Amino acid sequence: MDAVAVALRFGLYLDLMVLFGVAAFGFYGLRGDERRSGAAIAFRLLLGGTALLGLLLSAAGLAALAAAMAGMPLMAVDSGSIAMVVTEIAVGTAWIVRVAALVLVLVSVLAGGKRPVLMLSGAGLGGGVALASLAWGGHAAMGEDAAGAVQLGADILHLLAAGIWIGALVALLLLVFRRSERVTIDHLWLSHRALDGFATIGTVVVGTLIVTGAANLLLLLGFDQLSALPGSLYGQLLLFKLLAFAVMLGLAASHRFRLVPAFERALAAEDHRAALGVLRTSLVVETLCAALILALVAWLGTLDPLPT
Repeated sequence: MDAVAVALRFGLYLDLMVLFGVAAFGFYGLRGDERRSGAAIAFRLLLGGTALLGLLLSAAGLAALAAAMAGMPLMAVDSGSIAMVVTEIAVGTAWIVRVAALVLVLVSVLAGGKRPVLMLSGAGLGGGVALASLAWGGHAAMGEDAAGAVQLGADILHLLAAGIWIGALVALLLLVFRRSERVTIDHLWLSHRALDGFATIGTVVVGTLIVTGAANLLLLLGFDQLSALPGSLYGQLLLFKLLAFAVMLGLAASHRFRLVPAFERALAAEDHRAALGVLRTSLVVETLCAALILALVAWLGTLDPLPT
């Protein structure tokens, strides 16, 4: 396993999913003046920071890929090797698109300080395109003809759905972990509404992840190879990923049917501390599961999926 490549892939997955998902959350989770940066979430700092980090990680990832293809150490990679990756293979084209999309995010953040809808629109569009570009660096881009196009499309939808979920977790954590001096009863009710409102979006996201994940696996391996998965490292990591995903589903169901209603009742009774504490803990655990899944995905992308 190339630890540097895995770390860079993990960083890009997490960074771009947060960028796209938080921008999307600004539309479906907040209303009107709540979308202004700093009112509920510091959008300018978060979106601008993730865009800048995405550019840095993309540059490092390009250098690492060029070094691997040229068979040289990362510190010895030259401009010719990098130019070859950028100009001659699909991953290089995807890299150019990603960089352009992240620049669009930065422009939107700088230009939309007093126009939150403009800022969130530009960040959502740029973040979505940047996130989708990662599909060309995975196994889904290896397919050919119509089946390959379907697989690539499924992978893009999978990435976007995952981004919405992870971005929502980050946004919700920012809401419920706000500094105590800025936590008012209005902010707590806003947090409850955002938590409750994610239920419908979350159902669509989970359905999309399950359908696209299953489609990707079947198109990549076929039915005849599924039984051999537990005997390979790829298969074992995939099963571990599915277990972590199942834990996330359980936590999400607990939020929807138990913790969020309990939080609402506690707010109505003006005794929210205990309910908020339980909710915070559950969101942290769910976010850690999401990070674990992304780390496994980054690792899986460096392995041969076909059992040997």
